[in-house]
Amino acid sequence: MTPTITWPEGKRFAFTVFDDTDWTTLERGPDVYRLLRDLGMRTTKSVWAIESSEPAVIGGLSCEDPEYLAWVLELQAAGFEIALHNASRGSSTRAEVQRGLAAFRQMFGHDPKIHVNHHVNKDGLYWGASRLTGPNRLLYSLLNRERGRGLDGGSDPASQHFWGDVAKETVTYVRNFVYSDINTLKQCPVMPYHDPARPYVNHWFASSHGTNCHEFCKTISEANQDRLEEEGGACIMYTHFGMRSFRKDGPLDPRFLKLMERLAAKGGWFVPVSELLDYLRERQPQSVITPAHRNRLERKWLFEKMTVMRGSS
Repeated sequence: MTPTITWPEGKRFAFTVFDDTDWTTLERGPDVYRLLRDLGMRTTKSVWAIESSEPAVIGGLSCEDPEYLAWVLELQAAGFEIALHNASRGSSTRAEVQRGLAAFRQMFGHDPKIHVNHHVNKDGLYWGASRLTGPNRLLYSLLNRERGRGLDGGSDPASQHFWGDVAKETVTYVRNFVYSDINTLKQCPVMPYHDPARPYVNHWFASSHGTNCHEFCKTISEANQDRLEEEGGACIMYTHFGMRSFRKDGPLDPRFLKLMERLAAKGGWFVPVSELLDYLRERQPQSVITPAHRNRLERKWLFEKMTVMRGSS
């Protein structure tokens, strides 16, 4: 059941987006943010603060590109939130993570309030199989044929990639589970929550599935938008605006454009992710998740990952 939340300014629902920086360049990214700005939506864009010392698996620019950094700073000045997607696109040692965090602080004037693990990095915080517990972890490992191992070095004190203690001091929110429902809060009513079994993360949050343009539009369909409004819920869409699928031979995908314009016209509360999570924390008791509740979140995520969200992280 969705918690009963009174949204600011008499708004009936909340909506925001966490944009994973994978594939984002100056050719793929600014067009979406021009649209968001015109629609009055403030959302969250992640970055890689520094270049990787190892070959990149996924493309996209880092903030060491001066023109790209200038654009990201323009977004920040316009009210968009800048978050971290690991220090770099490749696995980073503890020293490299610390250098990346120092660079982030220098560039944006503060520590990253939100971090989301880059799915292939070994410096992830409780990532891969470590996202899950007990039998759920075993099932995940079997389904992924052990590909989810070794991605949690950020939270392993024995690893050269460990930075969990630093994350505890600097990062407020970390994302974990993703669901196909537009109403993220309905699926994870305790968010943001603390998990005592994963102490290096202060607060976890969930998100809604929109990894590419097709899946994004499916989640924010007309019917789903109306239901989000009726339920008075909150949606945190997770996507990759740098993917080519958001552009039809150059211009933005017309279906995506139509749905975003329709959603904006509903007059929801459109704020960056951390502002939404701060608001929830202020109005709900401090949430320390119970093992039973966490098991429910894990099982639902696993089921959806096997059925409707294959290939998503």
